[in-house]
This record gives sequence, structure tokens and C-alpha cells, in this order.
Amino acid sequence: MDAALPESLTLPSGVARIEWRRSSRARRVSLRIDPAGGAVIVTLPTRAPHKAGMALLMSHVDWVADRLAALPAAVRFADGASVPIGGLPHRISHVVNGRGAAWIADGALHVAGAPEFLSRRIRDFLHQEARRRLTEVTMAKASLVGVRPRRVTMKDTSSRWGSCAPDKSIALSWRLVMAPPFVQDYVVAHEVAHLRHMNHGRQFWALVEELTPHRHAAISWLKTEGTTLLRIG
Repeated sequence: MDAALPESLTLPSGVARIEWRRSSRARRVSLRIDPAGGAVIVTLPTRAPHKAGMALLMSHVDWVADRLAALPAAVRFADGASVPIGGLPHRISHVVNGRGAAWIADGALHVAGAPEFLSRRIRDFLHQEARRRLTEVTMAKASLVGVRPRRVTMKDTSSRWGSCAPDKSIALSWRLVMAPPFVQDYVVAHEVAHLRHMNHGRQFWALVEELTPHRHAAISWLKTEGTTLLRIG
């Protein structure tokens, strides 16, 4: 997929960033909102003219405006900002002369070093914390059903919270470390169940129910609050 130069669209609520993409797999022109960056993504099939995407975009201006307005406010990694870890708010505290990179203490996320490294160090810490916490839960659940993932990796995706590949590799969004534990528990259980059943049939869902009691509550939380996690950082 090749990305064209971003453009912008002036809406009553402000200027929206447009990103044009081409995909050999696309069969029609499509339009979606990138919740993480707040951009409008227009995807074109290989031979579709640019004007076809513009026509779709202009015919859905109200839809675009409504979707952008509905996005939660973006939260940047900065001194004094609050980010959830395990579903609990943690205030970011910049410790200029502190030792180490980042650590949790007294309900706060302390970050040492120069201000220009603050955001990267927070992201690195959350990524490492996600790997530690989610891998532990994954291996514990896998052992319950006598399976073992080939590997467990952390990714940053906007469309999936987790995935299980045919080679038994599990990938999880590092952003789940910010979600409540019951949400983490369900997503991990979902992917571990795929180690046994690479489908969403009755046996798969039965195994999910064995692995976690939080299926429905977690799905509901992700539908209502999941976008908030994508807007952090």
C-alpha cells in the first residue's frame, strides 16, 4: 500500500487531516477514521482515480465531522498528565535528576531524564510493562489448556487488541496495559483459545468461557472505552 501526501479538509469544527492510500487488495473506495491520529483515511484500489475518493469524501462530510467530534480528547505524554495503568490513573511526574528511566511509585509514573526524552521513555516503560504483565497472563492461561504459544509479542495496532497466527504466535496491543485487569484477562483468553481453535465456532467460545469470566464485560468496555486508549501518547 502506497501512501500519498496528506491533505486537509475544512469542516465546521476545524481542519481535518486526510491521508490517501492505495491498496492492491482494495476492491472499492473506502473511508475510515484513524482513532489514534485523528486522520481521515481514504483508501483507493490500484486503478481508481483520485476524484473517486474525493467524491466519496465529500458525500460523507457530515459523517466525518461527527466521527471526529466523537473521538476522545488526545492525551499526550507530558509532565502532569494522567495516564491509566491497569485501569487506574497515574500522574506523570518528571524527575529531572532521578535515577533510572521510569518507575511507578505512590500512584504516579515517575520519569527521569531530559524533557525531550520524556515521551519516548514513558512509551518504552508501558511497552515493557505490557510485555511483562500480559506475557505472564498468557502463559498461565495457556498452561491451563495444555498449549504453549510459539512467542508472545507486543504491537501497536488500531484495529485489533490481539491476534493469534497459524504458527501459534500471539500478538497483543501494548496499550492493553492501560486497560483494567478484567479486560486484559479477556483479550488474553481470547487469543489463547485460538491456540486450540483457529475460528470463532462454538468450541472456541466455550473454551473462552472456561478461561475467563469477563467476556461480556470486557467486550462492552472495549466498545465504549477502547478508543480512549488509542488516543493516549
